[in-house]
Amino acid sequence: MSSDNERSEDPERGAPEQLALIRETVRQAKVPRAKPRTWRGAALAKELPVARVLVNKGALHLDQYFDYAVPEELDADAQPGVRVRVRFGAGARHVRGGRREGGGLIDGFLVERLAESDYTGALAALAYVVSPEPVLGPELLTLARAVADRYAGSLADVLQLAVPPRNGRAESKPSPAPLPPPPAPSAGSWERYAQGPAFLRALAGGGAPRAVWTALPGPHWPEEIARAMAATLASGRGALVVVPDGRTAGRVDAALTGLLGKGHHALLTADSGPEKRYREWLGVRRGSVRAVVGTRAAMFAPVTDLGLVAVWDDGDSSHSDDHAPFPHVREVLELRAAHGRCAFLLGGTNCTVEAAQLVESGWALPLRADREQLRIAAPLVRTVGDGELARDGAARAARLPSLAWQTVRDGLRSGPVLVQVPRRGYAPRLACERCREPARCRHCAGPLQAPDQRDLNCAWCGRAETAWHCVACGSDRLRARIVGARRTAEELGRAFPAVPVRTSGRDHILDSVPQAPALVVSTPGAEPVAEGGYAAALLLDGWAMVGRPDLRAGEEALRRWTAAASLVRGQPEGGTVVIVAEPTLRPVQALVRWDPVGHARRELAERAELGFPPVSRMAAVTGSPDALAAFLTAAELPPETQVLGPVPVPGAEPGRPRRFGDAPPGESWERALLRVPPGCGAALAAALKAAQAARLSRGSGEQVRIRVDPPDIG
Repeated sequence: MSSDNERSEDPERGAPEQLALIRETVRQAKVPRAKPRTWRGAALAKELPVARVLVNKGALHLDQYFDYAVPEELDADAQPGVRVRVRFGAGARHVRGGRREGGGLIDGFLVERLAESDYTGALAALAYVVSPEPVLGPELLTLARAVADRYAGSLADVLQLAVPPRNGRAESKPSPAPLPPPPAPSAGSWERYAQGPAFLRALAGGGAPRAVWTALPGPHWPEEIARAMAATLASGRGALVVVPDGRTAGRVDAALTGLLGKGHHALLTADSGPEKRYREWLGVRRGSVRAVVGTRAAMFAPVTDLGLVAVWDDGDSSHSDDHAPFPHVREVLELRAAHGRCAFLLGGTNCTVEAAQLVESGWALPLRADREQLRIAAPLVRTVGDGELARDGAARAARLPSLAWQTVRDGLRSGPVLVQVPRRGYAPRLACERCREPARCRHCAGPLQAPDQRDLNCAWCGRAETAWHCVACGSDRLRARIVGARRTAEELGRAFPAVPVRTSGRDHILDSVPQAPALVVSTPGAEPVAEGGYAAALLLDGWAMVGRPDLRAGEEALRRWTAAASLVRGQPEGGTVVIVAEPTLRPVQALVRWDPVGHARRELAERAELGFPPVSRMAAVTGSPDALAAFLTAAELPPETQVLGPVPVPGAEPGRPRRFGDAPPGESWERALLRVPPGCGAALAAALKAAQAARLSRGSGEQVRIRVDPPDIG
């Protein structure tokens, strides 16, 4: 004992003892907190002592429920649908007193409570209940399972997309009481459609009509969506509308607020922030509101007594999720309409091939306006082809055709003019030099490419092509298609120096522009809305849109063009659109006639003849050559499966983020396309899921990536 400790009895000299006490307190404070108890020896719940839990493990070989014991202390909170924490991976050797112990903590959802388990071994106990808030209802669980089965994914991965992360502050606040159903709205601008008023009456009367709606160009479609939702609410049911982006959601939100006032609907977008979005989602889950407007993740919104599901512009790539298992909004809402027996509305100014198939099969009915209404709403569309460009001295000097220059000058007298420029990165493929028909493989109709500028091969099946000739005109000469947008904003600024030039693109997207004269240069999908509509629009470099190396190139080009042209005033008000593209191209002709439905029907007929989606079901399997070959050999695919490829997969371009399916830097990957006829899609997905699960359970080398219904197949 030191001299300081000997004098510690003196009250005036107790500082060293106090310092020792402080050191001991600090030492104890640094001790790590104890982990949650394993409930060793704790009594179990007297009724339904077994909890069936879905653990948050996205691996396919773990896509099942696991049974856990419910301690008596957690009996009240451990109800179906709540978030829980459990210990996972302990193994059968860690058993004490009849209880499984050990393992790492992992999140999960309590699916149901049971009186006994069909598992004969020892059960681990629930670690704790994260929150007593039931966030996973039976309807959402059933939907998530159907989506997982369709896309060969796991239920845990789907629920990661369907249930937003918990926010304690938002969860602690009560949701407001629900408002009474509003009265049925009038038809309004739905009167322009022959079956529009009848569609609203069916919704207000509790019916479940299914419609593919080709909306007229102009600013009225947000209000028309709002009226469809209001009619559904008037019947005492809920409504859900999914749109591509936050700007579009804001327009529908404003229209619905103006029609019904605040408190009747929730807005679910990523721009809201985690707390506000979770609070809105909880309001929907608790039944506080029965109408939802949102972006992609809102397709799983747990709306009470759902009466209408709607998707706007289903061809937009934003509707396809970037996370496994990559569900598409349109397909998920079709499942909800079929399982929940509710109304379905697929709308847009364009018509996709999938929408045309829904009408062709009789699953949905068309909802269109007659030609007289279309002539009033649509602008005048004029074309500038290669022949005019070759004879046009102004076009050769300034890359702006005389017709386009004249249209811009006339339009600037009464308002803004929109200029759409193709997005960077559209790679060219080959086409016939004489008639511009895309060059395709004779065996699988895939696009031909010339990687070494000498030999031709197919981008899908990889077969060489040594004697190609055009099936349309017989020519054997090929040409590369135009790509890129050549400094359009700078050129227009020099051509019209007294007019302000605004740009809208990936880095900075404008929501709206005033009615004052201005040039608005925008990439596809980023076009701002003009107050009163644009006076004119230029659609430049049409070859770059049609020449994309994809089966959907023509459909996507027409969708982009109609979206931009729909922002222009109608022809009676002087609205004019000039498109710089070959007039004989099918998408250009569809735009001139404003006939997206006819274009989609013809595309559907050709795909049916060739066996392409959506008539057939297709899956892409990507991986290293050895892993891909082993997977295809081991998979028990349906007998009707046709394997296209494999072909090499290009790596990610320098400076750009890696997308799904891109080969990692320094590695060589291949991709195979698996195609099955109608009616075999479920069997293909089940076979792919089983093969992937078997490889994961065995830990057999590199894994492959699977994507059912890939949006881009080359």
